[in-house]
Amino acid sequence: MQSSNHRLRDMEQHHPLLSASGDVEAGGLGAGVIMGSTHNGHTGVNRSLWFIQDGCGMVCATITWFLVLYAEFVVNFVMLLPAKSFWYSLLNGAAFNSLAVLALASHLRTMLTDPGAVPKGNATKEYMESLQLKPGEVIYKCPKCCSIKPERAHHCSICKRCIRKMDHHCPWVNNCVGEKNQRFFVLFTMYIALISAHALGLSGMHFFTCIKTQWNECSNFSPGVSVLLLIFLCLEAILFLTFTAVMFGTQIHSICNDETEIERLKNEKPTWERRVRWDGMKAVFGGPPSFLWCNPFTGLRLRRLIFLTYSRRSGSEFSV
Repeated sequence: MQSSNHRLRDMEQHHPLLSASGDVEAGGLGAGVIMGSTHNGHTGVNRSLWFIQDGCGMVCATITWFLVLYAEFVVNFVMLLPAKSFWYSLLNGAAFNSLAVLALASHLRTMLTDPGAVPKGNATKEYMESLQLKPGEVIYKCPKCCSIKPERAHHCSICKRCIRKMDHHCPWVNNCVGEKNQRFFVLFTMYIALISAHALGLSGMHFFTCIKTQWNECSNFSPGVSVLLLIFLCLEAILFLTFTAVMFGTQIHSICNDETEIERLKNEKPTWERRVRWDGMKAVFGGPPSFLWCNPFTGLRLRRLIFLTYSRRSGSEFSV
């Protein structure tokens, strides 16, 4: 019988793998429930580079980079470099390009960080015996990736893995947003919203300046080309600002309420001890409030990117 103190959710099938007495049938590791004390199946820190080989996600991630680089081109070469004020160009250029670098770095960290994947295929007879399961306690096994399913984990059909505290799968970062990379996704949405607002402000100033003077004097491009580039930039900035601002607010709300988007949509009643408001923020961003919360380079180890090994390859992601 399932213990109320160890009740896990989101299982498509509920077939017992271990009886209440702890007996394990040979070859009986089909989809279903594992009886015993709750374990998350985590076998240590994965030090490999995470990347999802999804066609749609890779296209969306490429489009994201292209649009950010396009915004940098228009801001720098159409608006700032031709400006007559040196300090106006310097200060706005430094601010915009710094925010753009932080946005792209946050995007890379979100895309290349393991979101909290549960080890695939760890629901074996040997592993069950090593857990020293207690009779009457229940854990679950995912029927799709054949792994022990921790509490609050959900299976992603694109990543083909169970993800701890999975919020959603975002094609724009070609990855799931989960326990280990949510902070980078929040930073990505924040920095994209900031550079979008900055680009809109610069575009408005540029239009106002060029209307007062001659277009040929305020841009190195012809008036027609300049107008087209600025109009497209404004449309892009409005779209990105709206989307990322809403997403940023949604993520902060989820963190402060310790509830993922999937849990909210499914209206799941919490069986865990909630860490709300600042406790939730500290759990996601790590430590007390500081400027490190806004730094997407925190914890980055260059050695992991320099020394590449291809010793593991599994599912739709590869390890480097």
